[in-house]
Amino acid sequence: MKKLNIDYLNLYRGSALEICGGITLHIPTLSEICDYGEIRYYQMVTTLCSTGIDFCWQLDDIGIPFDEISDYQLFYQLLRKYYTADDSKILFGSRLDLSKMQACVDPKNNILLVQREEGCDDDIVIDENIYFKIVSCLRAIHNLKRDDRIAGTNSCRRAFIEDARMEYEARKLEPAKSTLLPMISTMVNSEGFKRNDQTVWDMNIFAFMDSVKRIAKIRNADLLLRSGYSGFGIDLKKIKKEELNYMGELH
Repeated sequence: MKKLNIDYLNLYRGSALEICGGITLHIPTLSEICDYGEIRYYQMVTTLCSTGIDFCWQLDDIGIPFDEISDYQLFYQLLRKYYTADDSKILFGSRLDLSKMQACVDPKNNILLVQREEGCDDDIVIDENIYFKIVSCLRAIHNLKRDDRIAGTNSCRRAFIEDARMEYEARKLEPAKSTLLPMISTMVNSEGFKRNDQTVWDMNIFAFMDSVKRIAKIRNADLLLRSGYSGFGIDLKKIKKEELNYMGELH
């Protein structure tokens, strides 16, 4: 899988990301996500970033082998159809409507998604490279990892499918819970976090999640150093330097 060069400093600042002509990716604030609906928001983001294995039992039910459909095929054939401009405007603004884009083939037999609008000089076009850029940026913003598991045998495939189906059925019985609430509550009550329960809502989601991870890294490094220098704790020579460097990379 190729990698996109992500400008993480711009993500932290909350700058909109220019994907291509007609598509700009907005990094929402906690307030915007709350107003939109946290569960609805994360369902959309994770769905747009999904791969075949993420929908293995659903694809199996409609006769599509989950390990034979590419990420891009899954996106243009199925996933993007669920999201209208009203659904996705928190990310892409009100112009892009994924659900109304038409699939077509270019002279090189590449599948394109095209949105044509009256009164606009340029069409919005998504090809596989643009799709990859959108998904890579969404994953970077929300700290999502692609599921790279491979079903090597037919029995392994069936196990993936049945496990995913049972997990889905179990989740349906559980009440919906906020993921952000315990993190926000913890952060505003944490020493070193400079926002309170009012100003935290202005943080963009990437910067907030960066703070969650950074403060955890600072605390872990501090505990290791205190223990190491106490004379009665751990041997710092056996600890990786990355664990002691609280200013190190988080990504």
